[in-house]
Amino acid sequence: MTNPLSFSIDDEALVAFTRDLVRSRSWNPPGDEAEVAQLVVERLEDFGLEVETDPVAPGRPNVYGRLRGKGDGPGQLLLVSHLDTVPPAGGGWEHDPLSGVVTDGRVYGRGTADMKGGLAALVFAAGALARSGFEPASDLVIVGTVGEEVDCAGARAAVEAGLLEGASAIAIPEPSGLDLYTAHKGALWVRIETRGRAAHGSRPELGVSAIAHMQKTLGRIADVDWGAPAHPLLGKPTLNVGTIEGGTSTNMVPDRCEITIDFRTLPGQSHAELVACLEGLLDELRASEETYRASLEVVTDRPAVSTPTDDPFVETAREVGRALWGRAMAPSGASYFTDASVLGPASGGDVPIIILGPGEEEQAHQTDEWVGVEPLARAARFYAALAARWLGRDKEV
Repeated sequence: MTNPLSFSIDDEALVAFTRDLVRSRSWNPPGDEAEVAQLVVERLEDFGLEVETDPVAPGRPNVYGRLRGKGDGPGQLLLVSHLDTVPPAGGGWEHDPLSGVVTDGRVYGRGTADMKGGLAALVFAAGALARSGFEPASDLVIVGTVGEEVDCAGARAAVEAGLLEGASAIAIPEPSGLDLYTAHKGALWVRIETRGRAAHGSRPELGVSAIAHMQKTLGRIADVDWGAPAHPLLGKPTLNVGTIEGGTSTNMVPDRCEITIDFRTLPGQSHAELVACLEGLLDELRASEETYRASLEVVTDRPAVSTPTDDPFVETAREVGRALWGRAMAPSGASYFTDASVLGPASGGDVPIIILGPGEEEQAHQTDEWVGVEPLARAARFYAALAARWLGRDKEV
């Protein structure tokens, strides 16, 4: 492939911007992305894009930067990154989570991999295109969403604002080590609570143990085959009991116990059917034991997403990767979920989605999280070239 455009990206400025983003607290919970959003707004405006914000909640604006197209292309290309990060939980940080320190070719700090590095790459890719004089056939839109780490509130607000109207493709720079992901698992999180009757620990026969009821619940859940045929890119679905809480004192019969379960599902698996199966298990336990009491609540419901590996947008991404890096870019999949779990279903599954980011997947949410300086620069150039190819009238980069 030829390269009719010269993309000028200042790698030092890209790293400096990444550090600025990392130094801006946007931990979620509680969720306060205003400072990061303002940095993105200012940089996009400096690059010459049209910028607007949409306050999803006080102090929590989505950001939209638009490079206008001529209107004769495939439809707008959305490059989507979330603005929030998880809090820096856990001790043992060698580098302060808000430092953005650079050492040994890495930028350290909370959110470097997930996904302020990816956000910076998108912003600088758009800037490179705008300053090169590139006129896209359709709009290029940089989207910064709030709330992805908790409830995808920003993605939902973007859908309600009509972001998907006229969209031809979506790319998300979640951490992938610059590998190309075309699918990710869904997430179904449920909370189950069992109730009993409190009594003194020396007279347990006078009470009903909610923990004993939860033991039976967990036993039944363990006996069920929750599996499904393995997905070629995602493997098998998984189940993890992530938390358990019950009782108030050693010398009391516990009257309450609670667990949360994290199901990671595959495209085609019905979350409604999984919930119905769980409810059925609880009904069976209620029928078998008069004192058994339990309730179930769905906490998070994010479907799996998948784009066919032969989709033209996927093929374009692969061709760009081959041209830039000389490797095959075989599609793969992620076990985590992204804003695509909102955007994909809202589009009716008609808009192709890829995931490719500079961060390493295993760095997400880790102590001393980092992103490599070189992958940052590579990601920015990949997205500039991808947008030029997808939205360019000559369809080449």
